Amino acid sequence: MAMSSLSPATSSVRSVYRQPRISPPKRLLSLQGNKLSWSSSASYVKLQAKVTLVVKGLPKKSGYYRDPIIKCATMEEIEAEKSLIEKNARERMDKAIDSVLSNFNSIRTGRSNPAMLDKVEVEYYGSPVNLKTIAQISTPDSSSLLVQPYDKSSLKSIEKAIVNSDLGLTPNNDGEVIRLSIPQLTSERRKELSKIVAKQAEDGKVAIRNIRRDAIKSYDKLEKEKKLSEDNVKDLSADLQKVTDEYMKKIESIFKQKEKEVLTV
Repeated sequence: MAMSSLSPATSSVRSVYRQPRISPPKRLLSLQGNKLSWSSSASYVKLQAKVTLVVKGLPKKSGYYRDPIIKCATMEEIEAEKSLIEKNARERMDKAIDSVLSNFNSIRTGRSNPAMLDKVEVEYYGSPVNLKTIAQISTPDSSSLLVQPYDKSSLKSIEKAIVNSDLGLTPNNDGEVIRLSIPQLTSERRKELSKIVAKQAEDGKVAIRNIRRDAIKSYDKLEKEKKLSEDNVKDLSADLQKVTDEYMKKIESIFKQKEKEVLTV
């Protein structure tokens, strides 16, 4: 049986026994060396550990080498991804809020408000245009609206558009302007409008939740691409939930305000 001495660098293992080709029932492993290094780039930090294991019964050069690599995004990378996705989510949520407000403003509440005509489309020279782009709308008092077109030839088209709308208003065209009288709402009609307002608010909340879902999918995609870790995604999702809650509260606030406006005689 031959025995050979090892170099000082591997003094932790005193000798290696050269065995016949038949492997022994058990082999003992010894740690010969341990090397740890790291490097970074714009996107990742790479941690690399090289471990050499010497198997008793095998030549030194037959040692096992393990080379684990751990990749994770840098803090700058995580913040950049978070900012981009969160910015997009906020922009979409702002639009959802604007949509809810627009729907609320178009609901007649018994008091004159130029926003009531926001959704009225007028056929103007063969193309549908928004009424407020071709006329000035004002409120002479709390129970009437005054529509003054920039082009008097559009008076008939404006009158027709208001009649065909779902506002339930009867326009008075005197050849110069159109006057609209805002009748008081009945108790039954107020209750109906309250339900419509509640439905529109819920639609807004659904839109907010869908935007959150899309943002979470973006985080999950980055995790699959190994750009974010599972813990990163959990933390970012928690932050996104706070943003979602913030916009849910905004919708609830404007809903309560509009509901009160609708139900108040």
